Amino acid sequence: MSTESPPAEVTHLTTQTALAPAIEAWALYLEDQGRSPHTVKAFTADVRLLASYLPPGYPLGQVSTTDINNFLDWMEHKRGVPCSAKTLARRITSIKAFFRWLHKYGIILRDPAEKVVQKSVISPLPTVLTPEEVDALMQAALAHTTGAKPDRRYFMLFDLLIHTGMKKSEVLSLRVNHLEFEAPDGPLVFVRYASPQHRYKERKLSLPPEWVEAYPLYEAQYNITDRVFPWAQRTLEYLLEDLSKEARLEKHVSFEMCRWTCALLDYTAGMERDAIRQKLGISKIQWREVRNKLSRLAQ
Repeated sequence: MSTESPPAEVTHLTTQTALAPAIEAWALYLEDQGRSPHTVKAFTADVRLLASYLPPGYPLGQVSTTDINNFLDWMEHKRGVPCSAKTLARRITSIKAFFRWLHKYGIILRDPAEKVVQKSVISPLPTVLTPEEVDALMQAALAHTTGAKPDRRYFMLFDLLIHTGMKKSEVLSLRVNHLEFEAPDGPLVFVRYASPQHRYKERKLSLPPEWVEAYPLYEAQYNITDRVFPWAQRTLEYLLEDLSKEARLEKHVSFEMCRWTCALLDYTAGMERDAIRQKLGISKIQWREVRNKLSRLAQ
């Protein structure tokens, strides 16, 4: 049990408090700790599902390890709603975190989730490109920039993806005013989100010199004034598919494949691990799984 002063969110909680108000207090605590809105929403939703399973008003002090295990068995086998191994593992993690928090600040004397078995999930590794495949794709993209009718979209798209690791949605929403070619530390792209709940994903990424050099010709050719890639999502996906064929790869290159390849190249190059996390725009919780996959891919 913690000897530090309890945060304001727990001062009104006792063993007789029902789960619902305790979950609300936990949500405020997580927000105060700087957890992302997505994390807070996911964690509290998992524990609310436990609260809905137990009798109404069930007090914190009465929740037992048996109660939690019965809930997990119901959710996995009897609820009638599919529950993947990954979802089950996350819900166990959420429940453990919630009761560990209550125990840490003395609200409950015994942690009923401590002996609940955590089920680990080994999800499939993503498909990535080898350095040789990246080179082949880059050569195919560059080939489109020459000739009587150059199409610079191939190079601008692939070069950006493989160097920044940006997500498909981020590329589609990229605007001209998000580019800063005269930044003191070198050319940058600002990844921005319109929704306040996703502001934690916003970040600055370095732009590769060859991309910056090619941008004026690309901008002039396609009259780029607002969106940097003013085409439909499917059109951009077709560009990547074309490169796969032209580079004679069996793999079908995708936005996600480029993102993982970028992360792996940074990982194997020795980039500081938290710098990779920030570059990808993911939370510390999400990073645990990503880091594990990158480690396995690197091996």
